[in-house]
Amino acid sequence: VSGGQAQRAAVARALVHRPAVVLADEPTGALDSVAAEAVLDAMVQLVAETGTALLVVTHDHVVASHLARHVVLRDGRVEVPTGVTR
Repeated sequence: VSGGQAQRAAVARALVHRPAVVLADEPTGALDSVAAEAVLDAMVQLVAETGTALLVVTHDHVVASHLARHVVLRDGRVEVPTGVTR
């Protein structure tokens, strides 16, 4: 089993039970762009349909662009995005 196959299987196992919270650390790191898009779409769809809370940690700006809110950690400090209050 390749790293990408194992990663897709892990994501599928996590999402199939429709959990209240999903914590995802680099959920697309071992995936090609097509598989990554499918995984992100499934995660976003789960949030839309069930209200699941989704926390994704990523270094990939493309992955982050699929998500509604962003918190940036730079040099050990949280940066508050423009237009967001603490």
